[in-house]
Amino acid sequence: MLSVQNEMQHRQSGLNNRMRKTIDTSRLKGELREQESMSRHTSWKTGGAADYFYTPADIDDLSVFISEVPKELPIIWVGMGSNLLVRDGGVPGVVISVVGVFDNLEFTNGNEISIGSGVPCVKAARFAAKQGLRGIEFLAGIPGSIGGALAMNAGAYGGEIWRNVKQVETINRKGECKIYPREHFKVAYRSVSLSKDEWFTNCKIELEVSDQSVVEKSIKTMLSERAEAQPLGQLSCGSVFRNPPADHAARLIESCGLKGRHVGGACVSEKHANFIINMGDATSSDIERLIELIRATVYEKHAVKLIPEVKVIGEPGEINNGSA
Repeated sequence: MLSVQNEMQHRQSGLNNRMRKTIDTSRLKGELREQESMSRHTSWKTGGAADYFYTPADIDDLSVFISEVPKELPIIWVGMGSNLLVRDGGVPGVVISVVGVFDNLEFTNGNEISIGSGVPCVKAARFAAKQGLRGIEFLAGIPGSIGGALAMNAGAYGGEIWRNVKQVETINRKGECKIYPREHFKVAYRSVSLSKDEWFTNCKIELEVSDQSVVEKSIKTMLSERAEAQPLGQLSCGSVFRNPPADHAARLIESCGLKGRHVGGACVSEKHANFIINMGDATSSDIERLIELIRATVYEKHAVKLIPEVKVIGEPGEINNGSA
């Protein structure tokens, strides 16, 4: 039986052959890296390596690259990694990063702004405020990029991003770029009906005209409340679980006495029970086991099935027998 390391080496050898046969790297303008540690690209700072990690130069470069990736290889799209748990065994296939790439942010017409998928949410919120436009102030409290916010209909303080979306641009596995109106998608709490192997590259947001100082004050208040309630400055992914109907995940977790509970180097925050903190030496396995412990405990006590907001990708690594 192959060890985890031998399995990864065997997998990488096969991937190298397939990639070299199908991708003409001389045509690429972006940066393609092999065995890139995903701990560098997630807010938990854990996880194994991606077989391939590509940062495109622009949308045309991405279109060329993505259309040539062998069809049998999965493609994972990542932004700032704030809502992502990468397992310790790494990510088979190709990871595409848009951080620092799709970063356009501009006032377009009247009360509309155009935002690239790689723009940090907080930057978009502050830009809108500077234009005297209100409606996405809540994005200032979301530690991710606009692409991720669109994909999961991110929200906070009673707001959700898709309430203001007018139009989006996407790219698919064939490298085709498309434009859709908001009505093309079915949007629900923390979910959007985006097709498999299609990703957001840009959006147009329609907002309400307001006073710049009023909007900026609202953002300042939200950030102050966030700092008071959440464990900022520690390694986390933000909220781990969706709030169940008419309740809050944090309340359910805290009522089970789980604040401070840990598995290995992963710990339920003492400040906010819906946050899991990497205390410095956590593995992704520690975090995933703690997530399952929380879910099982809450279900046993409250008969509520907590649904994770965090996206888990990749292959398991070696088992960590950290205490629980």
